[in-house]
Amino acid sequence: MAIDMILLRELAMGALLFLITHLFVRYLLKKPSRPLPPGPKGWPIVGALPLLGAMPHVALAKMAKNYGPVMYLKMGTCNMVVASTPDAAKAFLKTLDLNFSNRPPNAGATHMAYGAQDMVFANYGPRWKLLRKLSNLHMLGGKAIENWAHVRTDELGHMLQAMYVASKDNKAVVVAEMLTYAMANMIGQVILSRRVFVTHGSESNEFKDMVVELMTSAGYFNIGDFIPSIAWMDLQGIERGMKKLHKKFDVLLTKMLEEHMATTHERKGNPDFLDYVMAQANQETSDDEKLSLTNVKALLLNLFTAGTDTSSSIIEWGLSEMLGNPSIMKKAHEEMDQVIGRNRRLEESDIQKLPYLQAICKETFRKHPSTPLNLPRVAINSCEVNGYYIPKDTRLSVNIWAIGRDPDVWENPLEFTPERFLTEKNAKIDPRGNNFELIPFGAGRRICAGTRMGIVLVEYILGTLLHSFDWKLPNGVDQLNMDESFGLALQKAVPLSAMVSPRLVPSAYAP
Repeated sequence: MAIDMILLRELAMGALLFLITHLFVRYLLKKPSRPLPPGPKGWPIVGALPLLGAMPHVALAKMAKNYGPVMYLKMGTCNMVVASTPDAAKAFLKTLDLNFSNRPPNAGATHMAYGAQDMVFANYGPRWKLLRKLSNLHMLGGKAIENWAHVRTDELGHMLQAMYVASKDNKAVVVAEMLTYAMANMIGQVILSRRVFVTHGSESNEFKDMVVELMTSAGYFNIGDFIPSIAWMDLQGIERGMKKLHKKFDVLLTKMLEEHMATTHERKGNPDFLDYVMAQANQETSDDEKLSLTNVKALLLNLFTAGTDTSSSIIEWGLSEMLGNPSIMKKAHEEMDQVIGRNRRLEESDIQKLPYLQAICKETFRKHPSTPLNLPRVAINSCEVNGYYIPKDTRLSVNIWAIGRDPDVWENPLEFTPERFLTEKNAKIDPRGNNFELIPFGAGRRICAGTRMGIVLVEYILGTLLHSFDWKLPNGVDQLNMDESFGLALQKAVPLSAMVSPRLVPSAYAP
């Protein structure tokens, strides 16, 4: 009996030793020979998610000071890597661009972008390429932008007239509302051949609120995206809000499509963007890729939301910075008065003769990028960056906000100093994705499709608002609130409200 017990104990010990050895060998085989990037340890189960707080771009920038330009975070059951310097961003978005050309699955793509049937969240492939091609060819490319220059001029005329009336009535201008109204109408004329808002009022303000809500909720770090097994619980209530908002947008987009199709005969020989897209929807490409009505609605959602919110937030930040730095506004006025005078409005052709205005726009892109964290990408295959191992399916986030405020890249980065872009060192830097010190629109294959349009809108509209008016804070307001509100687009926590007074001859304000 004793011998049997000893034998059983030895067998058990042997089995346990075998199991430990087996698991250890598997661990060694599975463990990468190269180390993962450094990063915070995080919490059990949820990982680093609680460390991000309400302002993830700021929290990640602080972490990068401790852990370096390439940082690894365990986010729930997912891996995430964050690039926080120009060189790190270049390694991912240029050297490894193709490997990081897809988006990870997330609630925003599922519940708001029609299951990633749009251009922003779709995987890199035939459908994405077709949507991108149509957008570039008929709306967002250089020639298309030139073709609808008159639309920008006309719509800006309406906005200037409204602001002129407000100035005469001694009323403050709520900049974000004015900009959203004007930009939505610009985009509406290109896509649908009509202004989507006839008057500036409750309907346009509701649309603005919907856009801000979409961009805010899409920027949240949703627990369900990082721990898929508990996504059904919707612990933060984010997905419920997304579904409710999606229904509102779907009603609006469906109405737009129905009204547009009912008036096709009126545009014979003069098609708009949606006419081109609908014509393509019934044609198969060489890749057997066919667009559905869902693809069309998803694309319209991209263009109306990103097209209004990102550019308007940049312009609002730029004006806010100059209200806090009157000497910059004075210098801009002097340049414009010398080049344009005060007898007419600024024209797009004037911008190339206004280097200080261009410098103001670049400085705003640097300090207040519309997307503080680029839309996430995901590693198709495992790879190596800076000697660190990046596993397959790792999510990539580039902290564009941190790059713009990196003291190793920019002198006195917290100061708003347009003159930095007039120096020999920085004069050739531009925001089109080739200079990784300044990538407000991202870079690589998945750079924002509206980069060209965004730059044109910011330079033209900000320049026109500066040239046309003197800007002052409302009576009783001594200091402007410059707090940020985090989201996919970086909004001002308190919208800019300002008093304007005309600088030009009255005829310049006619629509």
